Amino acid sequence: MRQLLSVFFLISLIGFISCEKKETACELDSDILSQKPAVEIVRLEDEFFAAKTAEDINHLIEKYPDFADRFLEKGLYPNQDSLVSVLLTAHTDSALKVLHDSVKVEFADISDIQTELEHAFAYIKHYFPDFKIPKVYTYVSGFTTDLLIEEDMIVIGLDYFLPADHAFQPDLPRYLANRYERKYLVPMIVLAISSRYNQINPADNRLLSEMIFYGKAYHFVKAIMPCTSDQFIIGYTPAEIEECWANEEFIWSHFVENELLFQTNPFEIRKYIGEAPFTDAISTNAPGRLGRWVGWNIVDDYQASQDIELPLLMAESDAEKIFRQSGYRPRRQE
Repeated sequence: MRQLLSVFFLISLIGFISCEKKETACELDSDILSQKPAVEIVRLEDEFFAAKTAEDINHLIEKYPDFADRFLEKGLYPNQDSLVSVLLTAHTDSALKVLHDSVKVEFADISDIQTELEHAFAYIKHYFPDFKIPKVYTYVSGFTTDLLIEEDMIVIGLDYFLPADHAFQPDLPRYLANRYERKYLVPMIVLAISSRYNQINPADNRLLSEMIFYGKAYHFVKAIMPCTSDQFIIGYTPAEIEECWANEEFIWSHFVENELLFQTNPFEIRKYIGEAPFTDAISTNAPGRLGRWVGWNIVDDYQASQDIELPLLMAESDAEKIFRQSGYRPRRQE
């Protein structure tokens, strides 16, 4: 254990070894993209903020009933007039109006987001033909909801994805807020969609099962968005990714020597899976969620060794089988 801590500390002092996965030229599959669906993104923040009267708001609620019911949670109000009153009051709030104006500037052009969604949806539909293209709405919620992702509808709270140096920021710890930027947006959506296909054994409450679940989720995103950097999938900085690869053997030794894979204590599992600025059970220089990162490596090795297609991989609910057949071993660094 002391050896592991000292290695992390030493690397943080003397600089990182160049040991990331080698970046190769990436090109999306033209055959898959030939079936690219058209995705229309409806800018509801503009429509709702342009509404000046109760009649205007009522019209929009009737025009977008799915949005009103599921995002605005219309059913929680005693009647529709109550919701209308809340929206009118909110949209005259000076701070929220400034936030909306900021979003209009930063997201005046969202063609890049639209294109990324179209490409991702084409890939998902290629692997999972039953996938239905959802409606996509954007909104400014005043930092109440970042993303609502359902089978037939996606709502993006654009205010959450303003640049990190913007005056308006969500009330989140910095290590989480760093992942709420534009380039993380579509990978976040795809990661959420992965849960529809990510089969698990609900009776398996071991750390290994959690590791494999997240490993399959990240593998799914990489398969759907093959040209996207790992940074925007797992939410580690490039330096953190490099540090993890440089220390993969020591990280794995920690899991093995402490017999963690079959641990069922939820408090122990949270140390390696839960959101945190670092994995302090290993080192304060180690990024959080290291169990997820190791799980991703195991799943990648399983897919490579078994040459299994994505739908079959996602349908495999036996975490121990994936681990045993992966042949996973840490990569020795030169």
